[in-house]
Amino acid sequence: MAAAKTYLFTFGPWNISTGADPFGPPVRKEVTFAAKIREYKKLGFDGVQFHDDDVVPADLSWAETERGAAKVKKVLDGEGLFCEIIAPRLWEHPKTIDGAFTSNNAAERRYALERSKRCIDIGNILGCRNVVLWLAREGTYIREAKDPITSIGRIVEAINALLEYDANIRILGEMKPNEPMDQSYLPTPGHFLGIAYRTSQPDRVGTLIESAHSILAGLDPSDDMAYALWHKKLWSVHLNDQNGLKYDQDKTFGSVDLRRAFNIVWVLERGGYEGCIGLDVKAMRTTKPAHQTRHLANSREMFLRLLEVVRSVDAAKVEAFRAERDYEGLEMYVLSKLMGR
Repeated sequence: MAAAKTYLFTFGPWNISTGADPFGPPVRKEVTFAAKIREYKKLGFDGVQFHDDDVVPADLSWAETERGAAKVKKVLDGEGLFCEIIAPRLWEHPKTIDGAFTSNNAAERRYALERSKRCIDIGNILGCRNVVLWLAREGTYIREAKDPITSIGRIVEAINALLEYDANIRILGEMKPNEPMDQSYLPTPGHFLGIAYRTSQPDRVGTLIESAHSILAGLDPSDDMAYALWHKKLWSVHLNDQNGLKYDQDKTFGSVDLRRAFNIVWVLERGGYEGCIGLDVKAMRTTKPAHQTRHLANSREMFLRLLEVVRSVDAAKVEAFRAERDYEGLEMYVLSKLMGR
């Protein structure tokens, strides 16, 4: 009998936050980068997710960037951590206000591409080959603002340029249907996988799927993940939860819909998922500073508890219910498992 898989857990330093939101200022003091990194092992995590400017400030000279990234690598090594993913933060810079790869301005598109290449170089220093593209502003507020067919082509051209720039990287598309843009050009993982096969090297283009993003699109995250697993292109996940079709809430995993969370773990475990269990969760704004990492520990614990439930499910019983088309019986079997019976 094969040994049960041991999962590795990661999160990004932005998940330890000040609690600011669009309608209010910070309610907790900023935690220094070094202090955040020291929390990882205490919380039972193995690796770190980064944006490029989490590592070093954007637009430094390459010499300064190289020195800064090397220092961060030394810190990670000292803590026994690895860098799982790195992503160019292409949605906050003044040059990307109208999008990055799909901007109508050629100079701004060049900036986005060069910054993404620099992100790859930072990843190489950190020993990370997984480059995530969250195409946050690759869309419009009004549909007539950009040519949509041209825009899709520009995204593919940018991916091809990055693949050509470094033969070792993998590109992971992280899709979201809206926010910050009103509507995105590639709103779901299925849309991104569609263009993945039109890139110059489809075997190096896959997905990172976030639970909340699928929910915002009116889809079930476990189905999105299963679809990507079938394509052998689910290379990372961001687990969290979401209370309906609202703004992106990034709630503790399993805190809203336990059945939905169960099915995510079920699909990852039974589908042979080989990546890390990444989290993207926010502490509630009312959280006191002393508890500002509890949402991370709770999300990890929820995954592990649900993993126990998934592994306790009798596969033969499930198949018997399916064969008899006894879905009422199957539903009660699953609910009983979730209730600890």
